[in-house]
Amino acid sequence: MRTLKWVAACTCFLLGIGLFQTVRLEAGPNDRTIYLPIVRLPPCLAIPGVTYEVIPVLEPSTNPPASAHPDLNLALRGYRLAPGNPFKGFVFYSGDADAYAPRLTDLFADQRAPTFINVYQVYQWDGNWPGSFWPILSPEVTMAGLAATAGEILYLPGTFTPNAIYGDEYQALVLYAEEERLTLKYTREDNVIQGYTIHLEGICVEPSLLALYRASDAGGRAYLPGLKVRQPLGRARGSEVKIAVRDTGTFMDPRSHKDWWRDVPVSSNIIWRWAPEEPWFQAHQRAILERLRRKP
Repeated sequence: MRTLKWVAACTCFLLGIGLFQTVRLEAGPNDRTIYLPIVRLPPCLAIPGVTYEVIPVLEPSTNPPASAHPDLNLALRGYRLAPGNPFKGFVFYSGDADAYAPRLTDLFADQRAPTFINVYQVYQWDGNWPGSFWPILSPEVTMAGLAATAGEILYLPGTFTPNAIYGDEYQALVLYAEEERLTLKYTREDNVIQGYTIHLEGICVEPSLLALYRASDAGGRAYLPGLKVRQPLGRARGSEVKIAVRDTGTFMDPRSHKDWWRDVPVSSNIIWRWAPEEPWFQAHQRAILERLRRKP
């Protein structure tokens, strides 16, 4: 009895100082709802020696606020584990490859081949506020969970062909940041309509980058943090880093080898998929052709 009282007292103390938080667990309609304590993750560790600067934004937008915009704050959309056990490996799609696509191996220091430990479906948004949401079913996977080591440093993915959006070095803009997520844009518009967007979930955003974003957002978003190729942006929060890729607003399949991982040699763990009739594939191919047309 004394032991139980001690455990209860310690739990209450930890809840009070914020090291525990309660989680609601639900099963079937006839089951009880229970609350269990879980350990809250510690604050993000700074990355020694990193500094960040802001760059000018084209057409800054503050309506609605970024935190309330489902195109910028992915938490408002949500996502689920993809049902049906989709393939956890590379997928080969036909069609053109984009020289200016993000090179996702840059995310990790060793530029290693990814290990897909989970695959997810991001929810679609109807464009209204507060809006309706439902799972995106085509492609069948719109977010990948990549194996990581907690605390390892994460870097901005560059593009297969260098493509500066400001000056000679900046390749991406931070459109949204929270402690555990980032939305990165590979053009300087304050939206996801043009160019590529990357969402990172379940990460530990570098504290000074987060502070700079919050100050820039509060200041009207005329300037937002810019990132250079392979510039550190945070750390892995746990054993999985979730990543989603969009082209002109449309969610892509993050497993596509020719699009995001073609610098990784592959002889196995790859499947072929036919997608030319799917809207997401068509949107991607149109965007590639438009980028080629605009390049000198």
